[in-house]
Amino acid sequence: MKTLFLAGGCFWGMEAYFKLIDGVIDTEVGYANGNMAHPSYDDLKAHRANHAETLKIIYDENIVSIVQLLEKYISVINPYSINHQGEDYGEQYRTAVFSDDEKELALIRLFFSKKEKELNKGPFAIKIELLKNYYPAEEYHQDYLDKNPHGYCHIPLPKKAK
Repeated sequence: MKTLFLAGGCFWGMEAYFKLIDGVIDTEVGYANGNMAHPSYDDLKAHRANHAETLKIIYDENIVSIVQLLEKYISVINPYSINHQGEDYGEQYRTAVFSDDEKELALIRLFFSKKEKELNKGPFAIKIELLKNYYPAEEYHQDYLDKNPHGYCHIPLPKKAK
């Protein structure tokens, strides 16, 4: 099993979307690469913490590759937008890909470099960073759209995200 951390705006929709992909074994929403240990959602909203709302994905690389996951990721975010996805604004909604593996970061950088040239619409705002810290979000945020099916989501959710 491999792990990937994706920040793409509100983590509720990111989690609901990626849970539908074959090969994704588990997901968890949390806060990554910020300035304090164990932040709360209230800390982010009050700007005491500057973490990104992040989705932790555990996946089976024999079923889905990191490149396939990155393709799915870029299809549901606006890669040019800074600190804004859908109706959400602020630093916590920035786009970023985090890994604790330098080789994986090189692959991720190469993927986005090629994709940026392919789309040819300017530089992406997606940060690609070494994972410095990650803290699971509060329980009520986990699987939020399963618990609240009419909750807000900036990602149009298909029945199955193959």
